Amino acid sequence: MLLTLLVLVPLLAGLLCWRLNQPAVLERINLLAFAAEAVMALELGREVLARGPVETFGGFLRADSLSVLVVGLNAFVALACGIYAVGYLREEQRLGKINEVLLHRYYALTPVFVGTMMAVPLLNNLGLLWVAIESATLASVLLVRFYNQKSSLEAAWKYIIIGSAGIALALLGTVLVYSSSVQAASLQAENSFNWSDLIQRADQCQPAAMRLGFVLVLVGYGTKAGLAPMHTWKPDAYAEAPVPSATLLGAAFINCAIYGIMRFYALAARCLGQEYTGHLLVFFGVASILTAAPFVLVQRNFRRLLAYSSIDHGGIMAAALGFGGALGALAAMLHMVFHSVTKPLLFFCAGNVQQHYGSPHFRKITGVIHTLPWTGGLFLVAALAVTGIPPFSLFQSEFLALSAALAADRPWAAGLFIAGIAAIFAGFLVHISRLTLGQPGREAVPGAEGRWKLGAMLLVAAPVVTLGLFLPAPLYELARRAAQTTGVAP
Repeated sequence: MLLTLLVLVPLLAGLLCWRLNQPAVLERINLLAFAAEAVMALELGREVLARGPVETFGGFLRADSLSVLVVGLNAFVALACGIYAVGYLREEQRLGKINEVLLHRYYALTPVFVGTMMAVPLLNNLGLLWVAIESATLASVLLVRFYNQKSSLEAAWKYIIIGSAGIALALLGTVLVYSSSVQAASLQAENSFNWSDLIQRADQCQPAAMRLGFVLVLVGYGTKAGLAPMHTWKPDAYAEAPVPSATLLGAAFINCAIYGIMRFYALAARCLGQEYTGHLLVFFGVASILTAAPFVLVQRNFRRLLAYSSIDHGGIMAAALGFGGALGALAAMLHMVFHSVTKPLLFFCAGNVQQHYGSPHFRKITGVIHTLPWTGGLFLVAALAVTGIPPFSLFQSEFLALSAALAADRPWAAGLFIAGIAAIFAGFLVHISRLTLGQPGREAVPGAEGRWKLGAMLLVAAPVVTLGLFLPAPLYELARRAAQTTGVAP
């Protein structure tokens, strides 16, 4: 029942919002749905840690530690975005940027987007996993074009065209992976495409089909994650979508795409060995880090800066998984956790700055800490955290990933990994320090975030600071068990 409710509650909330029009009611429905998701995700995590994987409907829905990790992170991001959206959209309406029709559209589409993302880690069937990711794409593309401006329509078209090409490759790869397992299929044909069944016989699959299938899946779902060179939709989409929607794309939907890659990686590694799959993941991961670095250094738009940051962190997760071994898999899981709780704070601060100054361009804004003290201070904290400065938590996962690279005797990959991360750190430090700590212009006036936006920021800032100093044992255990699903035993 819990697995079913995690998918149905947001979908039903979206349908209910579609039938209603009062803004206050729409806000409450979204908040209640996302709060319920967070509570159910915690309960599911407790149950899986205590009992192991749980199933319903004969294995149609299934949750193991990796599933719970993604569900919990996405539920946290959805709740934070739900709180932030109340203040953000009210301000957008006050500024005349949106009307009640657009407000209604946001509150109807967002729960559908969240519901489809919740389905991704809970569906056991790999074919339906593809359907859920594509459904999430369709819901999110309508949020990317939310403002109905020329630039937002262009961003939405780029997103859907590149995403459709990627998802088509993922479908072909999924079919090839299934075909590789047909000869080893069990007598229960109705369950033969369930991941829990496939992983049991992955070592009996046909290697040639599995090899090509994994490449196509990696490229296809890598497009959704924004791995280079399939990343070009991200900067436009992140810059044009409403800030809460961009946050869901950058801190939740990326988890769904990486999750899909992890599931197929476990199958391919068991069939082909870790070396082949690892080389591919390291190549795409390090390429993504190196692609993001120069764009971060010369970036002029802080909304687009966050897109290149997500490209970088998607690459770190892919590379860590590819480095292999217990350290690599654990680093990938922990990085997913730390990135998901850190990135929303960056988006929220960027949204506040853009609303207050009416621009997302660095050259027009300085001294935010003097006009928006909470936003300026937290923006600097979030920038330091997301670039992996100790003692913030992302330093821990990046250090683990580097250790995995050295343990796997990949010195060139480790060197490029360090070079890319160092360049991104330098770019972030220069851009955000000028934005927040410089002298404000004469025309700058003090402002306030409002209780809803500030509440969301503080909700996210708490784990950003806490996880750098203390990692709760249940969360670490969940990440450790999630790493085991990839075929290693940290």
